[in-house]
Amino acid sequence: MKKRYHLLDGIRGLVLISMILYHATWNLVYIYDMDWKWYMGKGAYLWQQSICWTFILLSGFCWSMGNKPLKRGIQVFVSGILVTVVTLLVMPYNRVVFGVLTLIGSCMLLMIPLRKLLDKVKPEIGLIGSLALFIISRNVNGGYLGFETWNILKLPTDWYSNLFTTYLGFTDPSFFSTDYFSLIPWMFLFVTGYFLYGVCDNQHVLQKQILTIKLPFLDFLGRHSLLIYLLHQPILYLGMEVFL
Repeated sequence: MKKRYHLLDGIRGLVLISMILYHATWNLVYIYDMDWKWYMGKGAYLWQQSICWTFILLSGFCWSMGNKPLKRGIQVFVSGILVTVVTLLVMPYNRVVFGVLTLIGSCMLLMIPLRKLLDKVKPEIGLIGSLALFIISRNVNGGYLGFETWNILKLPTDWYSNLFTTYLGFTDPSFFSTDYFSLIPWMFLFVTGYFLYGVCDNQHVLQKQILTIKLPFLDFLGRHSLLIYLLHQPILYLGMEVFL
């Protein structure tokens, strides 16, 4: 059995709490009509980005530690499909299609055939290259190569035509989802995490005892992050219906 790095579980647990608070705030603003203008601003956007960046990067980092990547990838991908089906049936106006679980499950599965190719790349070079690809393709969903407010090249509009292109990152104009993470650009961030693991392994960072330190409660949350992710929104909805 591979060593468990409890500090990584603790970081995942901390980000999970941040995500739950973010989604609770989203519910209050968009479902219960709380007039919180700050939630529409840059600060809330950076909050949301810090959550998804950390989750995806950490998932890529931890992929090499898993004993059963195929089983785990299928489990996460099917969980993403389950979220899609439930939201389409119960709350179609707030549906989740190609959400973060679908993305992470896809990345986990794609890494199985890609691993031999990626392992031919020096981790330091792979880290820089994959991060650069993520940055340059960050605005693909909006029709451009570029990052945030920096657009450098407009992409052909006929690439953005259907559900499959949307899954890849070339978003159909009619597509709508309250949680949308396409393969491009986000798989590049996942791969960045994979190469970051390689760099840390080469530098013997993974041998440091600090990584085995347990953070009470946060460690527990991190170890059960998939189950908590699946349950947190139904629990939030139920609690808000009862108390608001």
